[in-house]
Amino acid sequence: METTIQISGLSKSYAGNKVIENLSLSVAAGEVYGLLGANGAGKSTTIECILGTREADSGTVRILGLNPWENRKQLFEQVGVQFQETNYPDKIKVRELCEETACLYRQPSSYEELLQKFDLADKRDDFVSELSGGQKQKLFIVLALIPNPKVVFLDELTTGLDTKARRGVWKSLQELKEQGLTIFLSSHFMDEVEVLCDRIAILSHGRVIFKGTVKEAIEASPCSTMEDAYIWFTKEEENEDIQNHA
Repeated sequence: METTIQISGLSKSYAGNKVIENLSLSVAAGEVYGLLGANGAGKSTTIECILGTREADSGTVRILGLNPWENRKQLFEQVGVQFQETNYPDKIKVRELCEETACLYRQPSSYEELLQKFDLADKRDDFVSELSGGQKQKLFIVLALIPNPKVVFLDELTTGLDTKARRGVWKSLQELKEQGLTIFLSSHFMDEVEVLCDRIAILSHGRVIFKGTVKEAIEASPCSTMEDAYIWFTKEEENEDIQNHA
């Protein structure tokens, strides 16, 4: 199967603290890959280093066979990105922001269709600043999909959404996956991970402590659910750290 994202030996430190340590993984075309970890585990920094928006200390990254540092312009048309916090002008309407985003790309997706898909069609003439936290989150996903990308990066994609809205987002992403979109997402919601992800990597203190499927993660732990398996993996890691520093 064709590889969409290839990461080898990625490391990043701040003031001597290792935020990412020798991270390696690969993501196949059309796959949903989940990067899991608590806040501060290094998920957002990892995504930024993969995208080339933050410089890694060492390691190599290829997205669609291209180096994100050297081929940013080529990747711009093929990669969609949604981050947790994005700054937009206060007095810009949803429709205007979508139009401005679409203008940046040669063959954008229909933002009207995307707004419909993510239940935001009735908000098209509202100011972005007036949207609820959950509505903004869905809008950021729409903006990430406007480029009509081959791969999309979603950082904590359903934070701030209620249960019904989260399930709606999952359904929309599953439909996009069926159309061949590769999705790389970070999350700490295990129900979301179980529904969406083909494979996962669990990150703790910047190190990958597990890679595989959800089923394999559960089988590798003494637990019967992904929620419990995740807690077991990350607590095991914390216990090892305590012993190592004792």
